Amino acid sequence: MLLLNRREVSELLSLDHCIGVVEQAFKAYAERDALGTGMLHLAAPDGEFHVKAGSIRFNRLYFALKVNGSFFRNSERFGMPNIQGAIYLADAETGLPLALMDSIEITLKRTAAATAVAAKYLANPESSTVTICGCGNQGRVQLRALKSVLPLKRAYAFGRSEAKVHSFASEMSEELKIEVRSAVDSDNLSEALRQSSVVVTCTPSTQPFIRQGDILPGSFIAAVGADSPHKQELEMSLLSSSKVVVDILDQCVRVGELHHAIAGGLMKREDVHAELGEIVAGIKTGRITQDEITIFDSTGTALQDAAAAAAIYEKATKQGQGTKFSLLS
Repeated sequence: MLLLNRREVSELLSLDHCIGVVEQAFKAYAERDALGTGMLHLAAPDGEFHVKAGSIRFNRLYFALKVNGSFFRNSERFGMPNIQGAIYLADAETGLPLALMDSIEITLKRTAAATAVAAKYLANPESSTVTICGCGNQGRVQLRALKSVLPLKRAYAFGRSEAKVHSFASEMSEELKIEVRSAVDSDNLSEALRQSSVVVTCTPSTQPFIRQGDILPGSFIAAVGADSPHKQELEMSLLSSSKVVVDILDQCVRVGELHHAIAGGLMKREDVHAELGEIVAGIKTGRITQDEITIFDSTGTALQDAAAAAAIYEKATKQGQGTKFSLLS
């Protein structure tokens, strides 16, 4: 069994590689070449635990179990990461434990990779301006991933902390060689949205702040933050008036933006256009017209974790990386 720390995981999984394996995983899921997925949320005094399980077939059938603790006051209170966790990887045909690895780098990259895959099929291909809501590590990786699949020339950065927004804008502008502007209040956000054909929301918000009236015809929205039942970033009416694609339908009905639209009586699960894997596999269509608004409800799935973890494990064993240990001795 291999033990892989965060540095090793980061070195073994590039963002471009992750985008490829995540696209492959969604396709495999749609074609039924994977086991089912499972999810559990447990509330804690100042945060929550996310538990996700799923599988994917690469050179063998893999099973992955991820446990992440999300405590969004950690940074300010203790100087610790807000999200911490690990992934357990096993052979899904024998149950043999294969690896235990840090989950944070995987979570960052696989989440952004799913957005990039969705944008490939759902965004207008000439989209050049994006608004990123959430200026932490996830927002940075989201922008990098989108830059790899769209001809981005300008980005707007929106967040709760003015200092973090300005830092994000400065650093990402330098790194990606595109113009990144700060949007530090709701008026700035509205202005940014009305100039953007791509929008990503990756915040822990529990109140909707993306309004239907601010979204341009033809926009693509990746709603990433609502990964538990109490989180919400989009107005329900925006979902009900758009083409909605989900990562896993059963999961989004329980925890995603779709969850709120259904609870509010504006949508039914039958109103969802497709799961992303169905579009990747060619079973259903992606974007049809330039003017339709497309929304990817991205709750984050164990399918993505399993694909990334399996790719890392196969590369680590090939290159002789990681620390070997046994649970039996």
